[in-house]
Formats: sequence, C-alpha cells, structure tokens
Amino acid sequence: MRGDDAWLLDMLLSARNAVGFAAPLTFPEFEDDHLRQLAILKSVEIIGEAASRVSEETKAKHPDIPWTQIIGMRNRLVHTYFAIQLDIVWKVVQDDLPPLIAQLEALVPPEPE
Repeated sequence: MRGDDAWLLDMLLSARNAVGFAAPLTFPEFEDDHLRQLAILKSVEIIGEAASRVSEETKAKHPDIPWTQIIGMRNRLVHTYFAIQLDIVWKVVQDDLPPLIAQLEALVPPEPE
C-alpha cells in the first residue's frame, strides 16, 4: 500500500511537469497547442488525484496547502472535461503551482543518492 510520501511525491513531480510543459509557452501558444494542453491537464489531474489520497492526518498537519481546491480542480477537469476553461488552467499553472512545488519540496523526503 502506498503511503503519504508516495502521494506527495506524485503531486510534486506532476506539478513540476505541468510548470515545465508550460514554461516555453505564452497563453496564446498554449491555446493553440493541443498536445501541451493534454499534458498539462493530465499533470494537474494527477496532482488532484494524489492529493485526494493523502491521509486526513497529513492534510490537517499542512493546512496551508489548499487540499480542497486542488482536489476540486481535478474533479472539474475529469467530470466537466467538455467545458474546461484554459485561462483558468493557465493561471493555476503560472500562479498556483510554483508555490505548491515549494511547499511539497519541504514535505517530500529527499531521494537517496
């Protein structure tokens, strides 16, 4: 069975992926790049799915992480895939994921060398 460390690592890696996929793009380029849209949407979806699996105890210890919003974003992407607002996804990747990455880096144990 996977523990919180694994879910937090999944969140961190997927957040880094989403930011990295978006890094070379402007918003108009993102709007026109279906492949990157799918990659970023899947990364954000994984962040939310992993967050939903983090224990309530860990979530309570880290109330500064917006767990409910992260999980809610995943649910919107999955259940209303036909009405995704790319400007909101873009804002999340640009504004919300970099601070989340910093928060998660402080929680995820370093990988052995």
